[in-house]
Amino acid sequence: QALSEVVAATGATTYAGAYDAEGIPVATDVLVEDGDTIRVGEVELTARHLVGHTPGSIALVYDDPHGHPHLFTGDCLFPGGVGNTWQDPEAFANLLRDVETKLFAALPDETWVYPGHGKDTTLGDERPHLPEWRERGW
Repeated sequence: QALSEVVAATGATTYAGAYDAEGIPVATDVLVEDGDTIRVGEVELTARHLVGHTPGSIALVYDDPHGHPHLFTGDCLFPGGVGNTWQDPEAFANLLRDVETKLFAALPDETWVYPGHGKDTTLGDERPHLPEWRERGW
């Protein structure tokens, strides 16, 4: 079943990073910018725009009032490194900069990270490896 059919059948509101919406095969209802909030029931997620994997990539932060933050990173941050930047040094530098300043500098080590695929991790587990990511260039 096509994604557009699923969206139509469920009546779901669609969200996308403002700079990626044109390339998504489903119409975007809400364009998301850095710092915007998205409500899902009682949960509020804050968007962090991360340039590099795509021009409009976003991560979503849930700051759990009863625990540690949760970070949904899509394809921007994984255990062991940042997401694919297709061997483009500028895209890599941009993504690493945004991940460092908007995620690692802003959130505590206890932040649980849920990447778009693969295993979960925490910022504390990944933080010591930032220099080696920079050195290897991916």
